[in-house]
Amino acid sequence: MPADTVPPAVAVPVTGWGRTAPTAARLIRPRTYEEAAAAVRACGAHGARGGIARGLGRAYGDAAQNAGGAVLDMTGLDRVHAIDVDGGTVLCDAGVSLHRLMEVLLPLGWFVPVTPGTRYVTVGGAIGADVHGKNHHVSGSFSRHVLSLELLTADGGIRTVSRGTPLFEATAGGMGLTGVILNATVRLLPVETSLMSVDTERVRDLDDLMARLTLTDDRYRYSVAWIDLLARGTSTGRAVLTRGDHAPLDALPPRARRTPLRFRTRGLPALPVPAHVPEGLLNRTTVGVFNALWYRKAPPARTGELQRIATFFHPLDGVPHWNRVYGRSGFVQYQFVVGYGREEALRRIVERISRHRCPSFLAVLKRFGEGDPGWLSFPMPGWTLALDLPAGLPGLAALLDELDEEVAAAEGRVYLAKDARLRPELLAAMYPRLAEFRELRRTLDPRGVFVSDLARRLDLQ
Repeated sequence: MPADTVPPAVAVPVTGWGRTAPTAARLIRPRTYEEAAAAVRACGAHGARGGIARGLGRAYGDAAQNAGGAVLDMTGLDRVHAIDVDGGTVLCDAGVSLHRLMEVLLPLGWFVPVTPGTRYVTVGGAIGADVHGKNHHVSGSFSRHVLSLELLTADGGIRTVSRGTPLFEATAGGMGLTGVILNATVRLLPVETSLMSVDTERVRDLDDLMARLTLTDDRYRYSVAWIDLLARGTSTGRAVLTRGDHAPLDALPPRARRTPLRFRTRGLPALPVPAHVPEGLLNRTTVGVFNALWYRKAPPARTGELQRIATFFHPLDGVPHWNRVYGRSGFVQYQFVVGYGREEALRRIVERISRHRCPSFLAVLKRFGEGDPGWLSFPMPGWTLALDLPAGLPGLAALLDELDEEVAAAEGRVYLAKDARLRPELLAAMYPRLAEFRELRRTLDPRGVFVSDLARRLDLQ
């Protein structure tokens, strides 16, 4: 195919992982940088409706959708170009998944510096959303570990973008709106084994949970708490707290020491969720039963348990298409952060969700460390709560609007990579550098070549 020829496009419905608002777009899958550049030039042609890059589709909302325009499926660019085994860096295409990096890097004694709750995200997506993990209080978000990247801009040119520059800071967390990330050089984390040493404990309520996290989080690289948001009264915010670190070699039993860096992902046989699940399967009754069982199943206190990386970081990856369990209406993933010193706002929000009887079985609380310089990067020092909610839940829209107001009043913010319904007038209060982002966008992409449903909804042009 000649370098200036656009790869074939297929008209398809495109949606986020929450499956709440599918829109039709032309899906283009470039396999070379030249094809990607040709696709971008076509997106900027007269009458075109722009384009947006897309990885493995794990943004929950509409960040990687573009109604009536083009969506560039970057998973065809998936080469690992170079690994510096001594220095601990990798140069790879943006379409490489974190799963693939783990397969390649773990046998060499290296691990990705940050992983979210799924390993099926691409490096480009991890930068565009500036993803965070259970180790943010120690390691920050993904872009902190990116040394440089190559960015395909609206004019079809390719720029090398280094840390500390305005373009890097606009791209990290910029949701793909500064250009198409083609590749990146990422700094890695050294590990002795592919197993985790994990401590687990039950926590009686939200105040107890925050106290334990505040006093002891610095002892662990990774930390997260599952919260029962249906618990009320004196049990409001009861939780299961899970923390750990990469297990050292001497912690492994003799048999496991023979292959200490083997990437083990298989456990029980995976049971994919059927394509059609009855509406209302996840309701207050079923989720309430699940939450009670999950809390009681957890040990009062257990230390030093060895777990596989997949079990500790990515339990839901073992359930293919788990997002279907919410039925055709899909679900909303709502995540916010409020700063330290704003604990009362967090308590009010948890109590309000509990009073509303929101059936969320995937609710987690974490502590964030220092934020990174991305202008639209989500993490900031404070408390972050993420929860899933069936999209058809009565009164959900009004409830989340109220929570948005509470978060904004506490000078917090919601996570754009998970958002599907935030009102645009609240965005500037949540992201103080929004005006700089918009100005850079106007300078770099005056014709609005890079656009998404999220960008239109939140007026990020």
